[in-house]
Amino acid sequence: MKKEELIALGLTEEQADKVVAGFGTMVPKTRLDEKINEVKDLKTQLTDRDTQLEELKKIDAEGLQAKITELQKANDDSKTAHEQQLKDVQMASALKLALTGKVHDADLVSGLVDKTKIELNEDGTIKVGLDEQVKSLQEAKSFLFVPETKPSGIKPGGDPGGGNPGAGGENNFGQKVADFAKSSNNLDQARNSYFD
Repeated sequence: MKKEELIALGLTEEQADKVVAGFGTMVPKTRLDEKINEVKDLKTQLTDRDTQLEELKKIDAEGLQAKITELQKANDDSKTAHEQQLKDVQMASALKLALTGKVHDADLVSGLVDKTKIELNEDGTIKVGLDEQVKSLQEAKSFLFVPETKPSGIKPGGDPGGGNPGAGGENNFGQKVADFAKSSNNLDQARNSYFD
């Protein structure tokens, strides 16, 4: 969160400076989730490699070279897939952080963004490529974005209908029955006259 956003929320400039200074020592949840997923993937890879070693012990000398080549290719493929998965998680986290507060549904909007045009910094933040896409999406599909200003004419907690129920001549049924009952002093007669 930026200093200006904190001030807009009602903090003083001194309080906002302290929050921003303290935030530098915190790790965002998305970065923690990335590391947890990375550890899980590494544990899975270790288990796979242990299994591969056990299989190697069972292979004869003639088939050993072919099996080693096969396992090296499988390990390279696994490493490539893991690196791509890690990049995808970093990209999703960076997009979600960049879009939070600007859109109604960050997951939906990030699905509309061309991730091949986005570059990430070393720290996992977006370097370039998102702003242009967000501007074009905002022009084409503005309903996805949180409005920067509140719509005029309707006050929070106000009555958008003008506070005149029944304007236009329509009254509710209960009110008609009550009015008729008052004038005739006979509720059964009032009820029957409306159901005939």
